[in-house]
Amino acid sequence: MIRQVIGAPDYDTYLDHCRTAGHPPRLTQPEYVREFFERKGRAPRCC
Repeated sequence: MIRQVIGAPDYDTYLDHCRTAGHPPRLTQPEYVREFFERKGRAPRCC
């Protein structure tokens, strides 16, 4: 939940969605994070 508040990617929520929808995840965690930031129009930063 806190990740949603600060706008950070939440891979666990993505995995829960995939389980609920009945399909395997198509993205690994690094792929998910990369896509998340690409959709937001900015690259991830380390600090």
